[in-house]
Amino acid sequence: MAPQATATAAAAAAVRHHRPHLLLRRGGGLLPTLPFASRGAAATPARLRLPPARFSISPVPKSLSAAVTSSHVPVRSLFTGIVEEVGHVRRLGPPLAPSGGGGGGEAPGLDLEVETKSLLAGTQLGDSVAVDGTCLTVAAIDTAASTLTFGVAPETLRRTSLGERAAGDSVNLERALTPSSRMGGHFVQGHVDGTGEIAAFRPDGDSLWVTVRAPPEILKLLVPKGFVAVDGTSLTVVSVDDEGGWFDFMLVRYTQDNIVLPTKKVGDKVNLEADILGKYVEKLLAGRVEAMAKADS
Repeated sequence: MAPQATATAAAAAAVRHHRPHLLLRRGGGLLPTLPFASRGAAATPARLRLPPARFSISPVPKSLSAAVTSSHVPVRSLFTGIVEEVGHVRRLGPPLAPSGGGGGGEAPGLDLEVETKSLLAGTQLGDSVAVDGTCLTVAAIDTAASTLTFGVAPETLRRTSLGERAAGDSVNLERALTPSSRMGGHFVQGHVDGTGEIAAFRPDGDSLWVTVRAPPEILKLLVPKGFVAVDGTSLTVVSVDDEGGWFDFMLVRYTQDNIVLPTKKVGDKVNLEADILGKYVEKLLAGRVEAMAKADS
């Protein structure tokens, strides 16, 4: 009985002292720099020190599990992260026709009008379209001008980078899945978790390494070879540095030619959505650890 009791006590102690985010730490002791030399053929060590992050993390809940419990958003549309078209912003501003809603001193939402060549066919009012990874509802269709108009709510403006778009800017577009659609990427909800900041670009042959700084609430949900949606594009994470506050991925030539990201600059914001599976795992583990800690107290 003594060995069993000792093992039980040790397991309980491990649970009490468990810190879920430490499971994602790679190698330990990593400096908050980008070890590019370790990934390229160049022999000279080249390390890039990142400037202070400019992404806003206020919209990201401190506890994703608590957010899921208290403000669950039902899944009405689903995307794959395979960009269908790069559209162009025609206008971002107050609604031309007041809806009569709102009130209470809340900052008004905006209308986002996007020019598109191929998404008009088959798109109807009320359909969902991911614009730079943000699930928006089609509020108006102008076939003569080849534009779709979306209403962007104040919460969406706070949580995403859409409020920084201007006329002429390019945006990634993807329509919601249908029962006959091919699943080319991963399950993307269009519910942006927060914004990150482009920290570096580095060519590697005809491919391109991209490093993004992100808040810890999002980083803890990313794992190497896992999925992440960056401006609505389904990408495979290569490295995650929780201490340095960044992750990276590689874009092949075809992807570079068909999304907006390579045209952005270092310091620009990007919308980030972690894989929904990671969120569910985080919630389940947090609940299990909390329950075991209470039972042991």
